[in-house]
Amino acid sequence: MKVLDFFKVEKISESITRIFGTTGELMYLAQGNNKAALIDTGTGVGNLCEYVKELTDKPIVVIITHGHVDHASGAPNFEEVYMNHADDEVYKEHIDFEVRKGYVQAQYRDFDKIIESDYVQPKSSSVYKELREGDTFDLGGITLEIYNAAGHTKGQMAVLFKEDRILMTGDAANQATFLFDKYSLGITSYEKSMKDLLSKTEGKFDKILLSHGTGDAPKELLENIISLCEDIKTGNSDDIPFDFMGQRAYIAKKANEKFERIDGKFGNIIYSKEKVNK
Repeated sequence: MKVLDFFKVEKISESITRIFGTTGELMYLAQGNNKAALIDTGTGVGNLCEYVKELTDKPIVVIITHGHVDHASGAPNFEEVYMNHADDEVYKEHIDFEVRKGYVQAQYRDFDKIIESDYVQPKSSSVYKELREGDTFDLGGITLEIYNAAGHTKGQMAVLFKEDRILMTGDAANQATFLFDKYSLGITSYEKSMKDLLSKTEGKFDKILLSHGTGDAPKELLENIISLCEDIKTGNSDDIPFDFMGQRAYIAKKANEKFERIDGKFGNIIYSKEKVNK
């Protein structure tokens, strides 16, 4: 398939472009006067690097929010890549060709049209530069600030678009925050992580960007998620059973098929009861 068949774009501000990947994953391209930054790289189906170079003629730096298959798999095609190496283990597991193929097959309706050469060849995360809280990327008039946002994975990071006053939480906090696999934190540790993130970014953003769904969330998302952690710990959650790839988990608050909460609030958690106090 042609590269254009795998991606589409939406302009969300003068400097930020949202890129839609094959399985509904969302990536963000920020362009300053001197450089461009791509946040996340999708499933590694289709040459995202080639596609992004059609969107900008500036040097590109890549920031990986975490190591999951639908966020880091396109990174090997780029020259300058940053990731939190706390996610090396999950990246190594998810960059595996069969894992990627199985994920795309389950999520992409035109899977049968994909040929082997459409997949990005894997590369070890050892070649990527370390991404740490406190890092800043000056793109020329556009500044990105990096924050720890552990929970969904240990190495999950958030990105603040300073001038645009937008915080990208990605998979760290969203309408269906997954906190139930072997790489995720328990509710207690996750709540602390989100409180730390909020305390460091409060007053610096007016909206939130996500990595799935519509990509947009209200600025109250982090407060909602922190409150929900307290509900889970005190037994005030609805605990709707949720099965995913052989794992049993629980949706904290009742939601419809689009994961919109019935009570009207934005933000939910799908968690393991065995890890509540961890």
